[in-house]
Amino acid sequence: MPPASTTPVSCPTAPVEPPIGVLRLFSSVAPVALAAALVCGAGPVAVPAAQATPFVRPPPSLQGNPFSSTPYAQSQKLQFGLDKLGKIRPCPSTNPGCVSTNPMGSTSSFASPLLIPESSAGDKAVVSLRQAIEKTQRNVSFKVDQDTPYGHYIEAEMDGGVGRDVMEFLVKKEAGVVAYRCLATKVTFVYPFTTAVGDSKGQKQRIADISQELGWYAPDIQSSMDSDDADFPS
Repeated sequence: MPPASTTPVSCPTAPVEPPIGVLRLFSSVAPVALAAALVCGAGPVAVPAAQATPFVRPPPSLQGNPFSSTPYAQSQKLQFGLDKLGKIRPCPSTNPGCVSTNPMGSTSSFASPLLIPESSAGDKAVVSLRQAIEKTQRNVSFKVDQDTPYGHYIEAEMDGGVGRDVMEFLVKKEAGVVAYRCLATKVTFVYPFTTAVGDSKGQKQRIADISQELGWYAPDIQSSMDSDDADFPS
């Protein structure tokens, strides 16, 4: 009797991962694949489980904003407009490039208001101030220019040393004074974001330029600029 013919078994060289669309068939195919692997000596075959999106909890340092309480983060939260008492706001403690007539800020950022002469009293003061801002500053954009119960409020934005700066004015016609705040919107910090670099000289120069253009008196601003000129003779 002739020997029975045999058909050689073809063994895969490596386990092949099935397409995603047939994952449900693996519950019935798995025993066959395991048997073939044992016959061919190719090692165990990995049977993929049903796919699911794993939940990955971010590290504690990435939850929320880890720098929300740093001076750098606080310097980005600038508030403009009058405060709840109808006054110009003080300079932020994290912004050295600022000067304000509100004494609640640091002493180095405080300045006295502009004094309106009788020749510019009333509505003329507002018109003159607006013209002086446009003439002395670069690329001026008026964001707010309106009457309030506390006086006429002007908020203007202009080119600064880095980015844009903001000047705020509150013209008190009856009192004959102009309260103001001038500040840089970009603040540079030294690593690790705890020490701001800069000073208020640039903002004081803005007020001095406007004061000189108007011919209005600004006591401490003028004396401050005169002192700087004496320290740095030309």
